[in-house]
Amino acid sequence: MTASVAERAAWLRAELERHNHAYYVLDAPTIPDAEYDQIFRELQALEAAHPELLTADSPTQRVGGAPLKEFPSVTHGVPMLSLNNAFDEAEVTAFDQRVRDGLEATSDIAYAVEPKFDGLAISLTYRDGVFVRGATRGDGSTGEEVTTNLRTIKSIPLRLQGQGWPAEIEVRGEVLMWKSDFQRLNERQREKGDKEFANPRNAAAGSLRQLDSRITASRPLRFFAYGVGVGADALGVKTHAAVLDLLASWGFPVAGERQVVTGVAGLMAYFNAIGEGRKSLPYDIDGVVYKVNDLVAQGTLGFVSRAPRFAIAHKFPAEEATTEVIAIDVQVGRTGAITPVARLKPVFVGGVTVTNATLHNEDEVRRKDVRVGDTVIVRRAGDVIPEVVAIVPEKRPLGPGKDLFDTAPLHPPFEMPTACPECGSAIEKPEDEAIARCTGGLFCPAQRKQALFHFAARRAMDIEGLGDKLIEQLVDAGHVHSPADLFTLSQELLASLERMGDKSAANLVAAIEASKATTLARFIYALGIRNVGEATARDLARHFGKLDALLAADVAALQEVPDVGPVVAESLHAFLAEPHNREVIARLVAAGVHWPDEEGNAGAPKPFAGKTFVLTGTLPNLKRDDAKLKIETAGGKVSGSVSKKTDYVVAGEEAGSKLEKAQELGVSVIDEAQLLQLLEQGESIEKS
Repeated sequence: MTASVAERAAWLRAELERHNHAYYVLDAPTIPDAEYDQIFRELQALEAAHPELLTADSPTQRVGGAPLKEFPSVTHGVPMLSLNNAFDEAEVTAFDQRVRDGLEATSDIAYAVEPKFDGLAISLTYRDGVFVRGATRGDGSTGEEVTTNLRTIKSIPLRLQGQGWPAEIEVRGEVLMWKSDFQRLNERQREKGDKEFANPRNAAAGSLRQLDSRITASRPLRFFAYGVGVGADALGVKTHAAVLDLLASWGFPVAGERQVVTGVAGLMAYFNAIGEGRKSLPYDIDGVVYKVNDLVAQGTLGFVSRAPRFAIAHKFPAEEATTEVIAIDVQVGRTGAITPVARLKPVFVGGVTVTNATLHNEDEVRRKDVRVGDTVIVRRAGDVIPEVVAIVPEKRPLGPGKDLFDTAPLHPPFEMPTACPECGSAIEKPEDEAIARCTGGLFCPAQRKQALFHFAARRAMDIEGLGDKLIEQLVDAGHVHSPADLFTLSQELLASLERMGDKSAANLVAAIEASKATTLARFIYALGIRNVGEATARDLARHFGKLDALLAADVAALQEVPDVGPVVAESLHAFLAEPHNREVIARLVAAGVHWPDEEGNAGAPKPFAGKTFVLTGTLPNLKRDDAKLKIETAGGKVSGSVSKKTDYVVAGEEAGSKLEKAQELGVSVIDEAQLLQLLEQGESIEKS
C-alpha cells in the first residue's frame, strides 16, 4: 500500500464527515447525494482492499451525523439505519444473489418495492393508539424530538383508526413537500421578500426543524409511512406488504405506487416504470427501494453495521448540466491538505443552484485538464457537491498562438501555488503522494481552526458549546493558537465575544474544565494526527497504556500495535517527534488534562503473531468484539473474509458461508473453547 492510498482514504473520511455535518446537523448540504455516494463507495473500496485503513470513526461504519442541541435528544429503541445503494442492473443482480445465497433460495425472491421519497426520515411513537412522540433520524441511534412540529402535519394521525395495533408502536416514514406546494411556498417567500428554498427536500427539513411550531404549521408538509420500528414483532403479519396495508388501515398515508414483484426481472421492470413516470409524481423521488417481502427472511438476513442486508435503494442516474469555470482556488484542510476548488458560474442542476466543485488534488485537475474559462459538464443528484465530469474541448476559449495563423488556449493549465493562501508557508508535495500540504502546522490559521474543532468534538475531548463560529472568533482574535490555550480562557474573555453572555461563558468554562477528565484513547484521537482515527487511537491506548510509553515508541514499536501499518506508524512518529507538538502535549497535561493509566500490553507475549483469524456465527459466551480484542492483544489479526492465508476460523452457532469456505479450503476450524485454550496455552493446536 502506498502513502497516497492512505492519504486518499483519510481525505475521503474527512470529506464525508464534513458533508455529514452540513447535511444532518446544519440542514445546509453542499453536495448532492450522487457525489456523496461516489465518495462513500470509493472509501468502501479502499477499505476493502486495504483493511488496515478501516477505522471505527470511518463514515462506512457508521450512519450519518449528530443532532442539534436546540431540541431534546431521543434514543431510538430500534436504530434507524440507512440503506446501501445500487446504481445499475449489475448491482441489483448482485444484491439479489446475496439475498438468495443468504436464504439458500432455489427460486426467485419476492420483493416489496416502492418509491424512495426525497424528504426527511422521522419516527412516530403511538401508545394505546395515541401519538405521543416524534423524532428525526439524526445519526441513526439518536435523533431530535420534534413532536410539537409533527402534530401540525395534517396527514399524520393523532389517533390511530381501526383496531389491532400494539400497545406501543413506532411508525417510520418520510416528511416531504409536494412539488406544487413547494412552488406556492416560494411564491409567498418572494412576495414577502424572504429567501427562497432551493428544493422541496430542504424546504421540508427546514420547516420541520423550526423551534417555533407556528412556522411549521404554516408550511405545507406531508407524511408517508414506510415501515415499523418498535412494535414490529407484535403486528402478527408475515410480509412487508402486509405491514404497509396495516399502516394504511390505521390512517397512515403509504405510497400508492408500492408493489410486490419477483426476481431481478421484476425489480428492473418496476424501476424502469417508476423512472418513466417520475416527473408526473406529485413529489420528488431519487430512486426506488427494494425489500425482501417475507419478514422471517428479513430476520434471517439481518444487518451489516450501517444497513440491512434485506433491502437496497436503487438510485436514479445523476443529472448533468454545463457551466463555466470562473476561477480555481485552493482550500486548506485540518491536516494541511491543499484541495483545488472550481468556482463555477451558477447553474441549476439536480434541484439546486451549484456554484463550486471540489477538484480533489492537483493530479485530478491535470488529468481532466480543467482551466479557468472552460465549459465543463457538471453532474449532480440529490444534496451533495457536484462532480466536474469533463471539460467541453470545443468551447475552450482561445487566444493568439505562435504566429498570426495559430491559436492556443487562452488560459494556462492549473498550477498548485507554492505558498499557503492562509499563512504563506511553503506548500510541499511528496513524490509518492497525491496530496499537497501546507507546512505551517498548528501555526496555519486554517489548520488551527479545524484542528481545534476536531479537538473539541464530541468523540474527542467533548467540549460542549465550543463550535465552529466561536473557534473562528477565538483564533481570529489571537486568543487561541493551540489546543492548550483553550484551558487558559477566562469567563470574562469569553463573555466579551460576539453572541456570548455571562451564562454562556460560564457554561463553556465549566465544559472545558469537565473535559480535563478523559481517556488516553480520546486524548490521542483529539490530537488530530493524520491517519489516526478512533479505532487506531483505542488500539494505541490499549497497547501502550501510558502516554510516556507512546511518546517513546519508535516506528518499529508502533507497528506492533494491531492494524498499525508503516504509513500510520510513520505519521504517528513524525507527529510525536515534532518538538512543537510535544510542547502542546506537555502544556495540555500541565493544564490538568488527565486519564487513568493502564499497564498496556506492549511487552506482553504475542502467541498469535503472524496468525490470521476469521470469526463467524454466534459464540456461546464471547461477544464478537471481545473475541477480536483477545486475538489482537495476542498479536493476531482478525479478517472479515476467508482465504488460503487464513490460519483459523472461529465458528459459533449458525455459522454460514465463511465456515463452508474454510472447509472447502482446508482451513482449521475451531470453536470458542479451543480459541480460549490457544490463548491460555499460547501455542498452536493441530488442524482438524
